Amino acid sequence: MKQDETLWRLEEALWTSGRDSARAETAADAIIVLPYPDGIMLGENAWTHPSVNTGWRLVEMMDRDISRHGAIAILAYRVRAEKPGNAIHEALCASTWHNDGGTWRRLAHQQTPTD
Repeated sequence: MKQDETLWRLEEALWTSGRDSARAETAADAIIVLPYPDGIMLGENAWTHPSVNTGWRLVEMMDRDISRHGAIAILAYRVRAEKPGNAIHEALCASTWHNDGGTWRRLAHQQTPTD
């Protein structure tokens, strides 16, 4: 389905495009959940947190699944991401997206490390 392809492209771009671009694709009151000690971050607080890393050089999303409910889509996947100066990041991820008048915005993102 074309919308599914669009969502996967948007999701990957959030990993690779940099913080400002990721912020533009994410709802202002979004929730981001990262492993301890980072925890739960809401809205603008997430974008000032150093652990909300974007701009990864190489991202591989595997075991991808998508669930749709009207204007809501939930993406679940396993990721392997690389960035200079960082250890290879491997995690199970889930993102919730909302189609608001034809524009997709991420409402939530959660990561669970696999290592």
